[in-house]
Amino acid sequence: MTSPTPDWKAALSASDRYETIQKIQQSLGSSSMSDAIAIEQAAFQVSSTQPTASPPPQSALYDDLLRESEEGVRIGSYTNCTPVSEGVTSQVYRSGDKALKVIVAYQNIEPHNPQREAKILTTLRGPCIPLIEVFRDQEQQFVLVFPFMPYTLADLLDKGPLPLADVRAIFTDALHALRDIHAQGIVHRDIKPSAILLASPTGPAYLSDFGTAWHPELSARSEPPNDKILDIGTGAYRTPETLFGDKSYGPPVDMWGLGVMLSEAIRDPPVTVFESRPAHEDGNQLGLILSIFKTLGTPTPETWPEAKAFRISPFELWTVFPARPWDVILPDVDPDFRQLVASLVRYDGQRATAEQLITTRQSPETISICTETTMLSNPDTASGSRKSRRLPKPIAREETGEVKNKFWLRTMSKRLTLEAEIVNAGFEADAGWKMDDANDEIWENVGGSDTEM
Repeated sequence: MTSPTPDWKAALSASDRYETIQKIQQSLGSSSMSDAIAIEQAAFQVSSTQPTASPPPQSALYDDLLRESEEGVRIGSYTNCTPVSEGVTSQVYRSGDKALKVIVAYQNIEPHNPQREAKILTTLRGPCIPLIEVFRDQEQQFVLVFPFMPYTLADLLDKGPLPLADVRAIFTDALHALRDIHAQGIVHRDIKPSAILLASPTGPAYLSDFGTAWHPELSARSEPPNDKILDIGTGAYRTPETLFGDKSYGPPVDMWGLGVMLSEAIRDPPVTVFESRPAHEDGNQLGLILSIFKTLGTPTPETWPEAKAFRISPFELWTVFPARPWDVILPDVDPDFRQLVASLVRYDGQRATAEQLITTRQSPETISICTETTMLSNPDTASGSRKSRRLPKPIAREETGEVKNKFWLRTMSKRLTLEAEIVNAGFEADAGWKMDDANDEIWENVGGSDTEM
């Protein structure tokens, strides 16, 4: 017969127990809460009386539980391994300054493939997370070893909004990682806050979680370039093209995920612009599609021409929602970051690339408004010929510190948004155009002449 639960245990609220867990976590000096939760649960089970105050650090029970937590388990030659997180096919442990990703699935569940992940990681460089070694443990489970990072972007967002300077630093590192992998034809396919690891709350940041990444050589046999797996991504960070059956997707799916993640990081409180049910719930994909359409507006063949070739049409049998401007979607946020999100979270093939965003800022000393002269054409001229106008040549500005970063962000985001809008809408040959702000006149009104600048 089971002994009844003491009255004091039944009276404990969830907040009371959570407060105790926080105190234990502070005593451990650990950023992970899993150890503190284990200690609190064990103490709760074996205690027969309620302590009148926080348990003294030297109590026998506390010491025994803490010692057990510190000892952890042995994985290969690594001792004191304590659990940190777990995923679909793996569990992650910490051993000192190392993180061990133990593959617990008995067979590969595509697109998860740890052997391919290890091979991909050996070709990468920072700010992608470096792979230290791989081995098989005493149970013959495949193990990947990385440097341990105490934070993820998800951890920081759970605690509230981030300073814009930290957002800028973290996402700059993420952009460099994406630029490098995209240059090799690699598609990460699962960009999300928990995949961004951080050495400190302000960075540096590292892109991780390459377990479902697509590689043009290593993946081509199981997933040809035009027949990739569609079950990729996580929650609200999934892309509309994969939801509508486009198996020829590429790096733009990562840029969409980055844009959704950025939209979350600049909001207060940090929440994504789209809503998504957990993956195991029925209708989660339809729910995400509905949220995207409500937020961005229902796409049309004009706003998403690439979708004409998709296996599932996004243009039929859907409730039509009007398009909304980004200052309505993301009010009360930094306007420059908002424009960056707008350049990434869009249906068509004009999403900004990591290379574009990085090369706009050419060096720490010199910032170029345009990295190359770009032709903009109006196909609807009266004579049928294609009148052209070039954007201004690069203008070098000497900036330092915070001013430099803000100027880079402003010019980069405005340039990308302007280019996309002009390309999509067509350029009116007789209409002048101007782009400026309160302090920096970037492009002067050029009038109606067809002369190149």
